[in-house]
Amino acid sequence: MQPQARARTQESAQPAQVSLILLAMLTALFIALQSVGAWAKPESLAPLAEKISPSVVNITTSTMVEGRTGPQGIVPEGSPFEDFFREFRDRNRDGEGPRPRRSSALGSGFVISEDGFVVTNNHVIEGADEILIEFFSGQELKAELIGTDPKTDIALLKVEAPAPLAFVSFGDSNAARVGDWVIAMGNPLGQGFSVSAGIVSARNRALSGTYDDYIQTDAAINRGNSGGPLFNMDGEVIGVNTAILSPNGGSIGIGFSMASNVVTRVVDQLKEFGETRRGWLGVRIQDVTEDVADAMGLAKASGALITDVPDGPAKEAGLMTGDVIMSFDGVEVADTRALVRQVGNSPVGASVRVTVMREGKSQTMKVVLGRREDADAAASPDLEEALPDEDEAPTSKELLGLTLAPLNDEMREELELDPEMDGLAVTQVDEASEAFEKGLRAGDVITEAGQEKVASISDFEDRVAAAREAGRKSLLLLVRRAGDPRFVALGLDR
Repeated sequence: MQPQARARTQESAQPAQVSLILLAMLTALFIALQSVGAWAKPESLAPLAEKISPSVVNITTSTMVEGRTGPQGIVPEGSPFEDFFREFRDRNRDGEGPRPRRSSALGSGFVISEDGFVVTNNHVIEGADEILIEFFSGQELKAELIGTDPKTDIALLKVEAPAPLAFVSFGDSNAARVGDWVIAMGNPLGQGFSVSAGIVSARNRALSGTYDDYIQTDAAINRGNSGGPLFNMDGEVIGVNTAILSPNGGSIGIGFSMASNVVTRVVDQLKEFGETRRGWLGVRIQDVTEDVADAMGLAKASGALITDVPDGPAKEAGLMTGDVIMSFDGVEVADTRALVRQVGNSPVGASVRVTVMREGKSQTMKVVLGRREDADAAASPDLEEALPDEDEAPTSKELLGLTLAPLNDEMREELELDPEMDGLAVTQVDEASEAFEKGLRAGDVITEAGQEKVASISDFEDRVAAAREAGRKSLLLLVRRAGDPRFVALGLDR
């Protein structure tokens, strides 16, 4: 063959080779996509469900409650049945009276050790006289209550079984990602063992508790699922199903499971001590907002602002009202919630370094933590609106939307304040002002302005003037209501 002919043949073969290469690449891509799809969503959850089901239990509780005296408030006055129900109630009153009755409740739980420790929710067993555990096999055993933690709604039970029990282990809830597949197991609406699947919808949710750290999931959770486990695809427990958000009482795809990293610490303490032992710093705190940060001259709105330091570890270490806690035990404090959780997770008696901002300067102090459960939870007295007597009203003045008057003995007595306390009483608040919008009301007491004590109207005016001269956009006030202090930053009118 001539060289020119061979060249034409090679040129005609090149498109065919390119087509084969493209076809091979598309085939490889198709196979890869199939593999990804299979990894993202397994063909069946049955093998995993079969593996972990023996460790999940149904819980039935029994409680004796006071009997009722009969139907009340259901028959309209003048009804022909009114006399009948009146006689029924009279017979109950004249005879032996209402008899106690037994009430039952259902929930879920899971076994965490072969020797019979079982985890569930506190609200499942709270007040129960008898706790009965039903296993997947149908076996039933009575359980002993080891300890509870109402703050995280966790309870630890113990059963005595004739043979080692199937159990599951806790996983790392911090490793769970939004979008990961999860399985919820339990006893929904008393229907017995049931499995539902979904994904992690969100993390680090807070509902109402101080130590909340919930995983949100769309796996179906209903009444009776409380206390049951939330599993990852490795069969590890990453949450305890606790609550749902629903307008009708049934699942709408918004369920909450207490994160396993919270639960494991609680369970370990309940197992060892029968109670929780959380660290206690001994301060009252609030978040640092943008306006508070501006009023204090802080670079950014972060940390935890101390509003009060009662007797306790913080006071002994020298922390003061108005300090902003920037780091605790070497960890930067983002907000009050983060600080509360970190302190609570710290060992009682631990010596930790606390860094605060005080008057624009950073200071580090060493604090020996106390025990949260031992701290006195003194109830705040009810606040009654206390205004000065019109006939003996002290000199007052309106500033920043507030009508202020120096405290006198009568006002201190009515507000149940310390007889030695100095400050300005709020006697009136302009409803169109920023002060009213931020919650200040008549009866509040301002003890500090610009992080300096105020005892007179002139003191307050001096603080306002000083803040303006310093170029501040707002003035930081320490406000007390029923003994409960908080900082409020009010904008300065120019």
